[in-house]
Amino acid sequence: MILINLLPHREAARKRRREAFQVTMFMAALIGIAIAGAVYWWYQNQIENQQSRNAFLQREIKALDEQIKEIASIESEITALRARQKAVEDLQADRNLPVHLLNELIAQLPDGVYITGVKQVNQVVEMQGMAQSNERVAELLRNISGNTQWFSKPELLEIVAANATVTPKDVRRVASFKMRFQLMRSSDLKKEADAEGKAQKAQAALRKTGATNGN
Repeated sequence: MILINLLPHREAARKRRREAFQVTMFMAALIGIAIAGAVYWWYQNQIENQQSRNAFLQREIKALDEQIKEIASIESEITALRARQKAVEDLQADRNLPVHLLNELIAQLPDGVYITGVKQVNQVVEMQGMAQSNERVAELLRNISGNTQWFSKPELLEIVAANATVTPKDVRRVASFKMRFQLMRSSDLKKEADAEGKAQKAQAALRKTGATNGN
């Protein structure tokens, strides 16, 4: 009978398996480290790209803010220029207001009404006078209200009975009055005319639409 000692072979086989396992674990570790490194690198690259895009967006936003400020400044300058232009136009128009005031007063004064004082503050005119009767004052109010485009919003402030001395022997009873009205600028009249024209066009369009629907 022949006896063979297999212990050294078994020990060598276990050693080889252990070494193979260690190599496998080492390779797995290397692969894991490589994968983790690749994932880290990919995320880091994504973060850098996003930061770059954010920086670009911030620069563009800043540039747009500067442009908006410039536009706002230009709009403010345009508004100021328009305001100055309107002020100049109003001043030029106001130079002719006293002429329109006198012409219209002469045209609208009824017989038996006399003006004793006129005061103008901007576009508001206060007028004092005497009339032969209250009816003459009422007629003057109607004329100012409806017969001229240069006067608007007439208001009777005061009317009292008074004596008017024509001659030392001729003293007459009169109506002393004070009234106020607004003197219109040329620009105001133009605005009213434009608004009236638009209203007339709108009414004509409505009538035309109604006629079309009726047919």
